Amino acid sequence: MSNPKKIPFSPPYIDEEVERQVLESLRSGWITTGPKVRALEGEIASLAGLEHALCVNSATSGMMLALHWYGVGPGDEVIIPVYTYVATALVVQHLGATPVMVDIRDDFNINPQKIREAITPKTKAIVPVDFGGWPCDYDAIREIVEEEKGKFQPANDTQEKLGRILLMADAAHSIGAAYKGKPSGSQADLTVFSLHAVKNVTSAEGGAICMNMPEPFDNAEIYATMRLWSLNGQTKDAFTKSQGGSWRYDIVYPGFKINMPDVCAAIALAQIGKYKDELWPERRKIFDLYTSLFENEEWADLPPGKEGNTESSYHLFALRIKPRNSELRDRVIHLAAEDGIALNVHFIPLAELSIFKEKGFKLSDFPMAKDQFEGVITLPIYPQLEEEDCRRIFTTIKQVVTEYQDVAIN
Repeated sequence: MSNPKKIPFSPPYIDEEVERQVLESLRSGWITTGPKVRALEGEIASLAGLEHALCVNSATSGMMLALHWYGVGPGDEVIIPVYTYVATALVVQHLGATPVMVDIRDDFNINPQKIREAITPKTKAIVPVDFGGWPCDYDAIREIVEEEKGKFQPANDTQEKLGRILLMADAAHSIGAAYKGKPSGSQADLTVFSLHAVKNVTSAEGGAICMNMPEPFDNAEIYATMRLWSLNGQTKDAFTKSQGGSWRYDIVYPGFKINMPDVCAAIALAQIGKYKDELWPERRKIFDLYTSLFENEEWADLPPGKEGNTESSYHLFALRIKPRNSELRDRVIHLAAEDGIALNVHFIPLAELSIFKEKGFKLSDFPMAKDQFEGVITLPIYPQLEEEDCRRIFTTIKQVVTEYQDVAIN
């Protein structure tokens, strides 16, 4: 008997257009930051309904740059959900500030009421995370930020100008999503997308910062500042310097080296051109198929995909098994792997990681995150996945869960 077809968890989408764009970049003689990065920035800004987006080498770098621009540093606090990838917390720590973790709701997204309880005079920013591509409740979060203005203590001119806590969305999963009819990227003051290898649109490694600061801020000026800071504070990028007679430059700020190369932008540029019309609808189709397969199983809790005019980017399908049982969850993943199916878990909550447990954090202090984590399995979802693959994934999971429950009953 032949081995079953392997179903990987999240392979990148590479077609002829991706190859053409990359080869064009390689053959141009210019592979670092240049015209393809600028073109990608324009596409991402347009998708978010904004005018300005800055591409950098990762979403982690983008979040750190954005918080640094706002002046977040030692002594400050930044509120984040406990249920997120560690990068959300590390960017805060790398700036010398303190990540303040709060619990989530049953959709995996940050609980606005827990945000309210965590705000102190030290709070400088809130970083909600659009888990799996499903937007957070931004109206509720903005309302809290406005109501808590009295606690805000600005430490620099930028913070004084805003006059409140900064709202920066970790939208690593949610490019192309919509919150109440408005595109992801336009809900917060600053939004950071990820273009990592497993994301809906990828540049292999990369991220993008979307600027949506309110008046009197000038988002074009913010873009120019962050772009300068992403290139060591150098007044001319390498592409400009390479033009004849344009070698002279200056360093006007002690910046970072986190720019995106053109050869990476080429991959994302090819994908984003067909994202809304081809790649995103394929993800939605797979998400809907999973929903139709699992919705009649009493042991399955399904993730939200569309409610009114709020819609996911369909980055993850986070299935939860009930009653929550981490032993069963792990058994499903193990036996599926033996059948050639790669399943995953998003995420191990921050309070379960050694670097935070050593500081006294306990997952038991975050009951909703603990409950969700103990039963969650994330399923493959990408344009290349075929219907028969989805049905095989469903059948495998159902068989393991049913057999386990039968044993438990007997």
